[in-house]
Amino acid sequence: MKSIGKILGLIFLGLLLIVVALGFALTHLFDPNDYKDEIRQLARDKANLELTLNGDIGWSLFPWLGLELHQATVANVISPDQPFADLDMLGLSVRVLPLLRKEVQMSDIRVEGLKLSLSRDKQGHGNWEDIGRPAKPAADAEPPAASAPPSAAPSEEPSTPAQPLKLDIDSLIVNNARIDYQDARSGQQFSAESIQLTTGAIREGINIPVKLTAFLGTNQPLMRAKTELQGELRFDRALKRYQFEDMRLSGEASGQPLEGKTATFAAQGQLLLDQAAQIAEWNGLKLSVNQLRALGELNLRELDKAPKLTGALSIAEFDLRAFLEGLGQKLPEMADANTLKKVELVGRLNGTTNSLALDELNLKLDDSHFSGRLAVADFAKQALRVQFKGDHLDLDRYLPAKAAKAADAASATRQAEVKTTVAAATTSGTSELPSAPTQQAWSDAPLLPADRLRRLDLQLDLALAQLVIDKLPIDNASLKAAGQDGLLNLQELRGDLYGGNFDAKASLDVRQPVPLLTAQKRISGVPVEKLIESQGQKTPVTGRLDLNSDIRTSGNSQKAWIDGLNGTASFALRDGVLLKANLEQQLCQGIATLNRKALGEGTRGRDTPFEELQGNLNFTNGVASNPDLRARIPGLAVKGNGDLDLRVLGMDYRLGVVIEGDKSEMPDPACQVNSRYVGLEWPVRCRGPLELGAKACRLDRDGLGKIAAKLAGDKLNEKLEEKLGDKVSPELKDALKGLFKR
Repeated sequence: MKSIGKILGLIFLGLLLIVVALGFALTHLFDPNDYKDEIRQLARDKANLELTLNGDIGWSLFPWLGLELHQATVANVISPDQPFADLDMLGLSVRVLPLLRKEVQMSDIRVEGLKLSLSRDKQGHGNWEDIGRPAKPAADAEPPAASAPPSAAPSEEPSTPAQPLKLDIDSLIVNNARIDYQDARSGQQFSAESIQLTTGAIREGINIPVKLTAFLGTNQPLMRAKTELQGELRFDRALKRYQFEDMRLSGEASGQPLEGKTATFAAQGQLLLDQAAQIAEWNGLKLSVNQLRALGELNLRELDKAPKLTGALSIAEFDLRAFLEGLGQKLPEMADANTLKKVELVGRLNGTTNSLALDELNLKLDDSHFSGRLAVADFAKQALRVQFKGDHLDLDRYLPAKAAKAADAASATRQAEVKTTVAAATTSGTSELPSAPTQQAWSDAPLLPADRLRRLDLQLDLALAQLVIDKLPIDNASLKAAGQDGLLNLQELRGDLYGGNFDAKASLDVRQPVPLLTAQKRISGVPVEKLIESQGQKTPVTGRLDLNSDIRTSGNSQKAWIDGLNGTASFALRDGVLLKANLEQQLCQGIATLNRKALGEGTRGRDTPFEELQGNLNFTNGVASNPDLRARIPGLAVKGNGDLDLRVLGMDYRLGVVIEGDKSEMPDPACQVNSRYVGLEWPVRCRGPLELGAKACRLDRDGLGKIAAKLAGDKLNEKLEEKLGDKVSPELKDALKGLFKR
């Protein structure tokens, strides 16, 4: 037995020596560089590649099957003079014996100076798409001889699937690689240069350290970015499960969209791709861009169907204005330059390939807080869905300041005209009527981004404890609006205002070149002086306003809207006061004149209260006609008609004041109402800028002369009654009285 073992040992030793000798002979006597032409031809026939080997091929056989390529280029056989791959050096080696066990044990894989030039032509065909396809046979080659159909093979048991190769690689190193891509159809170009990739040992089921750095670039838009990616890769091919743990991506970006600014970015987290379950996850997400900091998680399901996104996102408080400026994005000018400096957001993410929603959203915007939902229902249509509840929002702070400036510039001439008129007016009631204003009061600067509104797809539902808009503090505000295909509808705008309430509906049609605006409004018990003062006008009157209106107009500026204003309105003002009104003094002056007495020197109030003011308005191209004005002042009743020219904020009214008697506790004797004056309609004319209020009103002198004639006729009638007594018939008395009245 010992001799047999010794013989077998000698045999194995001899075989090993033979293998070593053959390996030595093959590696030293056989030179693969002598077969470059055959290798190139094989690449053409089997892979449709034009392979150029400018450098030497180095190799080893045992115990490592090693290969080194130097100065190699690869091109498509269709365009051999345009290589899409250029390689300085590729070195790798594989242990021979583990290959027999379907195991790949490799030393370091090293790639130096790899350059890939990928492109698509104008037909959309990529220069890499024919790789691996065998070359087409020559056109004149004889077709293969027809052969009899193969006989049916006997049925066999299905074979078990082949086990995948077991990988065991010491490391992968890629130095100074570059990838360029360009699309002839779109003109887009992308590049990744100075690529450096290093890994640890690559084995299945263990963590593989990975580090990748590169410079990225694109021409549309022109951008450059420096990036670094680190982490530990882990994979299990049998389970189709791939993980990238402790992933850290960082870098800097600059380019045209950033307007010369530089954005610093970083991302961290745990990444998982499970192809068996068709899920992908990003847990422990940390994201930063300049001063913005975000945490969250992302989950994708049904990757093989229609992927669905769920997750959470939390953005810490940051200065949005500074953040956007740091990215080279200029915000529209706002009335308050201190807005958007405190923004914070927390919410749940839901989405598909064409939509994204933030549910259970909590948003902090400066000193306002909101909760609700924010979603883009369709990326292609930019369909925005907003549903918020909040504590308060001062919308005026976020409105463009340019519109206000334009309005001020447009009304400068009119303001000068008003100041001149105010200076000329007096409170004595003896001066001439002010002139009617003529200067335009509104700006013709465009207000609506019509093109953008035509593309708007919006559904908005906003409820706020307080909303400030146009300087009006609205409590319990509710706003619902929708817009699509150029038609915007304000479905509801309601709230409480200064102890009253209001609601409004409106529509804006921008489908045609000239926008069309319609609105319906109801106001109940709102102080009218607050509404007037909110527009920057000096109020001539106070009181609680009830208003119903239905108006329409067209255009895209304040001036166009006022000039084209048409519709109807009805109003009633309760508990009103004419501020700084001298109407009572003027009436007393007229009465004293008729009584041929002088007014006392007692102080008279500068305001005139009234119990009621109501009427209807008909709007025609910016002029509001008021044919049935009715007002009631203690002791007086007023009726009248006139026009409010909204284009220049002027008025022209004729009023009739009926004296019902002085109700004051201590009436001026010169102003006491004689029984002859009760029921008389005293004529008053008001004309001038609205800002003047009652200062623009004067007694109508022509009408006053008619009253004097009537009073004289009444006195003659009394004397006639005394003289004639019962001496003449009643018919003759009436005829004589009528004559004196005329």
